[in-house]
Amino acid sequence: MNDLARADGSGRMFDRIARRYDLLNRIMSLGLDKRWRRTLIAQLPAGAVRLLDVATGTADVAIALAQRDALTRVTGLDPSGEMLAQGHEKLGKTGLNQRIDLVEGDGQALPFEAHTFAGSCISFGIRNVPDRQKALAEMGRVTVPGGPVAVLELTEPRTGLLAPLARFHVKRVVPMVGGWLSGDAEYRYLQASVAAFPAPVDFAAIMTAAGLLDVQIHRLSFGAVHLFVGRAPG
Repeated sequence: MNDLARADGSGRMFDRIARRYDLLNRIMSLGLDKRWRRTLIAQLPAGAVRLLDVATGTADVAIALAQRDALTRVTGLDPSGEMLAQGHEKLGKTGLNQRIDLVEGDGQALPFEAHTFAGSCISFGIRNVPDRQKALAEMGRVTVPGGPVAVLELTEPRTGLLAPLARFHVKRVVPMVGGWLSGDAEYRYLQASVAAFPAPVDFAAIMTAAGLLDVQIHRLSFGAVHLFVGRAPG
């Protein structure tokens, strides 16, 4: 099996890099990943509600959602047991164990009843899902009718004055730093997965095909990241 086949975006791949994942995010995003996640979180309802964070990883978004409102309960789902183990360590330090549940599972077959959550989200994870439309349809299914389904994802900038610089960062800096701190194959995969991700309008069309309504596109950081927000059908 070649290196890129081994680094395939699966839960097994993230198991291998789980302990260094947060550090890698901070360095490779120049610290902007926290700001991007705050923009995502602002799209989700607060109060006495249940929220779902798909591809929760080490639970950064789940923790931020629970910290925003003391009445909110959050379920985080991820295919990587090692990433969830890192998340459980964080929960022990924050004291949020009673309001955050971390579940190992597949975003393409969510183990929840329909209309369970007031809102759902996925950050930097949808590009690793083999059937994106199916995962988005599942998020719509488990979200209450009209509730937000928000997707935050890295994208390769195609237009604008700073697009060449942003592309250089994604194509050269990310694989180099990732290979240095973790594994070369995993972060060559990351660069390739970002480059292969659909253009924003095309991904919004996939969300619509999955049954989500009123899909909006928000361009962040000169197009290096996009936030997509739709509404669950019903």
